[in-house]
Amino acid sequence: MITESTPRCPFHEPERKTGFGSDHEPGVELQGDVWHLRSYAAVKQVLRDSGRVRQGATTDNFLVTRLRPAVIFQDGEEHREQRTAIARFFTPKTVQDKHHAFIDHLTERLIVRLLRAGQADLSDLSMELSVEVAARVVGLTDSLQPGMDRRIDELLSGGGVNSETGAGTLARLQSAMTQSKGLLQMSSFYRIDVRPAIQARRKKPQEDVISHLLGRGYNDLEILVECLTYATAGMVTTREFIGVAAWHLLENDEVRGQYLAGDRTERHRILHEILRLEPVASTLWRKASEDVTIEHGDAAHHIPAGARMILDIRTANADASVVGDDPLTLCPHRALPIGVQAQALSFGDGAHRCPGAFLAIHERDVFLHRLLGLLLRTVGTPELTFNEMLMSYEIRDFIVEVHE
Repeated sequence: MITESTPRCPFHEPERKTGFGSDHEPGVELQGDVWHLRSYAAVKQVLRDSGRVRQGATTDNFLVTRLRPAVIFQDGEEHREQRTAIARFFTPKTVQDKHHAFIDHLTERLIVRLLRAGQADLSDLSMELSVEVAARVVGLTDSLQPGMDRRIDELLSGGGVNSETGAGTLARLQSAMTQSKGLLQMSSFYRIDVRPAIQARRKKPQEDVISHLLGRGYNDLEILVECLTYATAGMVTTREFIGVAAWHLLENDEVRGQYLAGDRTERHRILHEILRLEPVASTLWRKASEDVTIEHGDAAHHIPAGARMILDIRTANADASVVGDDPLTLCPHRALPIGVQAQALSFGDGAHRCPGAFLAIHERDVFLHRLLGLLLRTVGTPELTFNEMLMSYEIRDFIVEVHE
């Protein structure tokens, strides 16, 4: 409930930085043989219907289909067991006790580098941050040489992959197996980063994802796929969100003031609202394993078994019937209905909701709070593009400069 003491929404004009073409209206629509779900209720229903809806990943590559699917592409009992087993790596207590000091130290190291140089590309700083934090959780800590952030960036930034597979990581692996450049990048990441970590944990298991996977009998190639999955779901998304959040906060003095003056709860509220407005993963693919009925307004849409669905997170997050008036403005104190989270569906929902949501917002907050405490200005305008393979925006050449 909004009271007289609640800070007012500081903006009254659309504030999205990441628009690509026209935004859609919430609804349900059949285009060709693919169903497009764009309302909050429809998207949430499908995300929670793990009994009749499956992940949309497909691939025809022989090697990939012989592997155990990565956790984000699993369903049913196998997925529930895996999620339960890895949940311990992402709890608020684990983040605070095991990772907070590391994140704080890493942030300070990056800030010192910025201060000494006088300026830096924020997309580079945020990539280094996100890779090192995620690598610590996954267990990629025994690389033969530095530069894992660059290797992952090169591996995931390539184009030419059909986004309709809905499986960027597996599609990238499939592509790498048939393209010399992709194979070289994949082999380099495996040889320099993944294999040394596996070898170290075979000798001495630790409390991390790779050790857990080895305990479940995963082979090296299956672990490589899992590492790429975490790179996509954790490292890349954190990098892009830090960029878009800094963009908002640097351009708007009022909301930056609220953020810097607020406690952790208030800061997280502001970051969640930015994430609602600018979801990094804009599209998810699903496939109906049984008939599904979606109701929207006065209409009932019957989706047959075998049909593919595109879940438009970006439009669902701006569904005025749920998030209230002016859904494209930045308003951290929205009066949301019970059950609707501040970031809406940006972390997903249901069985496949992002397990690292708390870690993600925590590391972003630690870094942004320290960064925005400096006197900064942007040099030029960041370059904004859209990665068709990952179905997410990318922010590059975001040069920030320290000034007196």
